[in-house]
Amino acid sequence: MFTYEISPVFILMEEVVLRKMHSIIGWPEEDGDGIFCPGGTMSNLYSVLLARFHLFPAVKTHGMSAIPRLALFTSAHSHYSIKKSAAVLGIGSENVIVVRCDERGKMISSELNSSIEAGKSKGLVPFYVNATAGTTVYGAFDTLNEIADICEHHGLWMHVDAAWGGGLLLSNKHRVKLQGIERAHSVTWNPHKMMGVPLQCSTILGLLQECNQLCAEYLFQPDKHYDVSYDTGDKSIQCGRHVDVFKLWLMWKAKGSGGFEAQINHCLENAEYLYYKLKRRTDFQLVFKGKPEHSNVCFWYLPKRLQSIPPGPERDRELHMVAPKIKTKMMEEGFTMIGYQPLEDKVNFFRCVFSNPATQREDVDFLIDEITRLGCEL
Repeated sequence: MFTYEISPVFILMEEVVLRKMHSIIGWPEEDGDGIFCPGGTMSNLYSVLLARFHLFPAVKTHGMSAIPRLALFTSAHSHYSIKKSAAVLGIGSENVIVVRCDERGKMISSELNSSIEAGKSKGLVPFYVNATAGTTVYGAFDTLNEIADICEHHGLWMHVDAAWGGGLLLSNKHRVKLQGIERAHSVTWNPHKMMGVPLQCSTILGLLQECNQLCAEYLFQPDKHYDVSYDTGDKSIQCGRHVDVFKLWLMWKAKGSGGFEAQINHCLENAEYLYYKLKRRTDFQLVFKGKPEHSNVCFWYLPKRLQSIPPGPERDRELHMVAPKIKTKMMEEGFTMIGYQPLEDKVNFFRCVFSNPATQREDVDFLIDEITRLGCEL
């Protein structure tokens, strides 16, 4: 899928779908650009590559020696691919400044501003901020308009990693959580997450051509008989690409935007149902009190003997071992499985994430019953 002559139908499908995604974000369709990528990690890497080229175009030909020591900023709850991108692109993972989050996992805007100022005082050159729309663990949405104001003030590239949360743009009820995304310079959006498209199906939305093109004469001849802007392979660092757009195009034609909206709303309703079920029980404890923003629900299961131990180091030590033991039993018996992890000062907790629209309330009830059955004797 690198030239129009090889795959004209898929090239046009990609253009149509990307224009549609641009319009949903709030960008003018005709100004749009982007490509499909093998996953959100690659999409985020493209965003750092774009930002660096935009501010320091000499890096493309002269390398890192031609530019100053750069710094980029991301939240403590963001995806690890931002640090990985800095490492791969020669910026260095130590030059990724991690910004503190509030108790719900949102980047604290005032901390971002002070981190940028601190970076400048150390001789670093800030150039890029990653805002997250749907964090991996909590499903939190950073305050995009506040971050955009800070980026504009300092002249920085604003990227929104909406790999997980981008699907909510299709929901009239929930798209308000991404208010301000239209002010971003680039966006990662993974239809293979909340929209339920089969793997792989990730997009990077932003202006790629000048940053990546090298005009290889054996592929991208400028004197072809058609509009050579349709030879989209030169936007990519991969050259040949899978026709990942076809899965999304076909699904969008079948479901329509209304179909996607219904399944996304259903997943968030399941999360809300689980949240209220757990809130009413004494043998479960939610990681934070507020209703989840996305379809992530984070909680602890409390075996009976732990319910009588007051909060403190002793209880934490015991509680830390509960989720791994229950998950081990889940995998051995094979009826259900959900993930767990610690986070900052919080010991291992379960993270239940709803993205399958076939899941019903009775499945949620079954999950709670299974955790109770497997953990009651711990």
